[in-house]
Amino acid sequence: MSFTPDLKQIKRRFLVLAVLLSTAALLLLVRYFGKMISPPETENPLLSGGERGAILDRNGRALALQTRLGDVSVWRPDLTEPEETARELSPILNIPAEEIARMIDGAPSNFLYLEKQADQSTIQRIQRLRAQGKLQGVTIKPVLGRIYPEKRLAAHVVGFTGDDNSGLGGVEYSFNAELAPRDGKNGNQVILTIDSNAQYLLEDIARKAMEENKAQAVMLMAMDPRTGDILGSVSLPDFDPNDIKNSTEAALANRTAIWSYEPGSVFKVFSIAGLLDSQAIGPDSTFFCDGHYERGGRITIKCLGVHGNVTAEDILVFSCNAGAAYASDRVNAPLFYQILENFGFGRRTGAGVSGETPGLLRPVTQWSERSKPTMVLGQEIGVSALQILQAATAVANDGILVPPRFVSRVISGDGKTIREYRNGQSRRILSAETARNVRAYMEKGTSDLGIGRFARIRDIPLAVKTGTAQVIDPATKAYSETEYVASCLAILPADTPSLVLYMAIVNPMGTYYFGSRTAAPAIREAAEALIDYLGIPRGRNPQVSHSGVVPIPVEEIPGIEDQIPNFTGVPLRNLAALTLRDDIKLVIRGSGWVVRQSPPPGTPFRPGMTIILELE
Repeated sequence: MSFTPDLKQIKRRFLVLAVLLSTAALLLLVRYFGKMISPPETENPLLSGGERGAILDRNGRALALQTRLGDVSVWRPDLTEPEETARELSPILNIPAEEIARMIDGAPSNFLYLEKQADQSTIQRIQRLRAQGKLQGVTIKPVLGRIYPEKRLAAHVVGFTGDDNSGLGGVEYSFNAELAPRDGKNGNQVILTIDSNAQYLLEDIARKAMEENKAQAVMLMAMDPRTGDILGSVSLPDFDPNDIKNSTEAALANRTAIWSYEPGSVFKVFSIAGLLDSQAIGPDSTFFCDGHYERGGRITIKCLGVHGNVTAEDILVFSCNAGAAYASDRVNAPLFYQILENFGFGRRTGAGVSGETPGLLRPVTQWSERSKPTMVLGQEIGVSALQILQAATAVANDGILVPPRFVSRVISGDGKTIREYRNGQSRRILSAETARNVRAYMEKGTSDLGIGRFARIRDIPLAVKTGTAQVIDPATKAYSETEYVASCLAILPADTPSLVLYMAIVNPMGTYYFGSRTAAPAIREAAEALIDYLGIPRGRNPQVSHSGVVPIPVEEIPGIEDQIPNFTGVPLRNLAALTLRDDIKLVIRGSGWVVRQSPPPGTPFRPGMTIILELE
């Protein structure tokens, strides 16, 4: 039986299919055309969820808070007076009117952003002009964003967020999962070990040192060696996280964590301590310095002077290169590698900041004959400032190495501690006797004959070591004759340490480039400031006995019970407690002190209500 196709029926089916396809295509074109001729929707799905958690210093001072910002955009079909609009926006956005006009004329589409995440002051000025009938075609899209009330303070530690309110640097990045809102609930808060007051003191000292020494960059850090808490961390040049778009790449780099460099003679503290503890040398071992180290006529290392017979103590007091190099001959390469690895060199500290470098500690198989006597002096090895601080804890803590940390704990939205942040385990790497001896040698380095004398403080003992390291010229692959890293390490008080300070000045171009004349005076100033601030006992500070209980006045904020209280005059730092509450949505605009609020005082409180606080 044969089958004869019905050609008319087939044509009808093709016709129906063609009509359906044409209709679908037409609908898509209409929708696309509608999108093209209509301004984009202003709804932001981010605004419907919870808020990003705050970042606070160790005393509860707010360093990063959630706020409402606005993206300023232009829809060209609605522009009635483009030139006048550019002139009106210029002083508000701090962009030349001519540039705004070029941005509008040269936009590839009808829609363009003029500024993202504009602050409330900018938004209010634009809204006032729009209320006057001006700025037709200019719109503001509400977005969630971050405000950093202390601006540059500890900027590299705190970090910053991107347009999507996700962390891109510092703790904002490394703790993004904890800070980010989840399932419509507010994110957790991160409590730092940083002390804002100590950080401010250190930043001021570092800026002066950078200016006086005409330096390319400066690092200055303070740490409690007993806990590993980083109290202050300065990396200059720095930036304002509220104004990322105007920050340079050099300013955004957190040198204390990401930069690996040859540390110079500061490193002798750790190499000599390790040699003493391994019993490769003893406190009474002597080495002859005639101004240089020489072995087999093939290797020569210059010294700073002619020191004659030197002991381990003399090596640190006078920073004797020859003595240190001869001391390294008493130990084989694998054991010396193990000594350096025990101090934490060659791997990340895991302190809680993003982008940390492991430094450079090459395997023994890649060492040359010159490597060991050079590495003992702090060359042919790459370290970070964080690694120097970590290694110093072993000397400060009678042999116990304590890993550093920038974060102490994470707190939930309802104020409960989710977890204490612990960075690895403390471990013994030196005997208590070795650590105490090395501190005594470093303290003698602040005597009139010692190389660390410019860091000396009159009424408190400091254990000090300075360093001056040549920098490799990337063009010649040889040591530069003009570029150096000048540094100074201090442990104090030398007999009962509670503070470690470390400074490195990159390429000082002033009168001096030696660490003893550039970094040591700044370390002295930092020690003076922090001794007083932290209440470390000293000779001219009378010490009294008391019960151990000190009443501290607490600045209270109005509580929210049945009614909304009056927040007028409350400073930003005291509002952090409100961000812990899950029963309100808190919107903070601006910085300073509360000048306006919504709803007004006396409004009945309802769970879930939004409270807007405007600060100036």
